[in-house]
Amino acid sequence: MTGGTAGYAAHAAALCAGAAVWLVAMREPGARRARVLFVDGPAEPWRAWRSWRFLLKARELAVERREWWCVPVAVVLAVLGASALPLIAGAVAVPLVRRWMRGRARRQQRERAADSVAALCAAVVGELRAGHEPGQALSAGLRECAADGEPRAGGGAWLGDAEAAVLAAARFGGDVPGALRQAAAGPGLGGLSGMAACWQVAVDGGAGLVAGLDRLETALRADRRRREELRAQLAGAWSTVVVLALLPVAGLGLGAALGADPLRVLLHTPGGLFCLAVGGFLEAVGLFWACRIVRAGEAP
Repeated sequence: MTGGTAGYAAHAAALCAGAAVWLVAMREPGARRARVLFVDGPAEPWRAWRSWRFLLKARELAVERREWWCVPVAVVLAVLGASALPLIAGAVAVPLVRRWMRGRARRQQRERAADSVAALCAAVVGELRAGHEPGQALSAGLRECAADGEPRAGGGAWLGDAEAAVLAAARFGGDVPGALRQAAAGPGLGGLSGMAACWQVAVDGGAGLVAGLDRLETALRADRRRREELRAQLAGAWSTVVVLALLPVAGLGLGAALGADPLRVLLHTPGGLFCLAVGGFLEAVGLFWACRIVRAGEAP
C-alpha cells in the first residue's frame, strides 16, 4: 500500500512539473508573438543554419568518437544495478574499443591503398597507350588517383610524404624506381615495389612498361578478389563470434524478464561478483581466441 501511494505521488509530481513547464512556455502567447514580430523580428535564417550545423557537427562527432558510447551504456547499467562497477567497466572499455576501432581503420586504409595502387597502374597504362611519356603518364596517374581516392585520416596525400618525391622524379627525370620503392614502405602500398621493378626493367633492359604494369594490375586485382572471397567465406565465422559474444547479454535480459533481477545478484552478492569476474574473464579470452583464429584465416 505504501509503494502504491509513493507511485501515485511520483506520477502526480511528474504531472505537475509537466503542467508548470507547459504554462511557462505558453504564457501570454499573444504578447510573446507580438514581441517576436515587432521587437525581436523574425528568426534569421542563419540561426536555423547554425542549429543544423550544430546537429551535423554532433553527428560527425558521435560517429568519430563511437568508443564513448560505452559511457551512457555503463551509466544506464549503473543506475539499473545501483552499483559503480558498470561505470568502472565502461571507463576501462573506452580505450579498448578505441584501440580496436583504430586497428580496424588501419586495415581499411591498407585495403584502400592497395586498391589505389591497382588503379594507379591502370591509369598509367592508359596514359602510355594514349602516347604520353612515362614520366607524364605517372604524373597524370597520380593526379587521377589523388582526385578519385579518399582523403587520409590525418590529411595529406594518399602516398604520404613520398608522393612529392615520386612526382618530382617523374616530372624532372629523377630516380623513379627509387622513389616508388620509398613510397612502397607505406601501409598497403607494397604493390609500388612491383611497379618500381617494372620501371627499372623497362629503363635498363628496354622491355615494354605497358605489358609489365598490365600484368601487375591483373595480379593486384586478383589479390583483391581473393581477399573478398575469403572475407565472404569467413562471414559465417564472424557471425558465430558475434552471437557468442551477445549470449551473456541475452541471458541477462531473459533473467530480468523472468523477474530474477540478475543485476542485483551479480553486483551485490559475493557469489554473483565471483561469477561476474570469472564469466567476464572467460568471455574476453574466448573472444580473443576466436578473433585470432579468424584473423589467421584472413592472413595471406
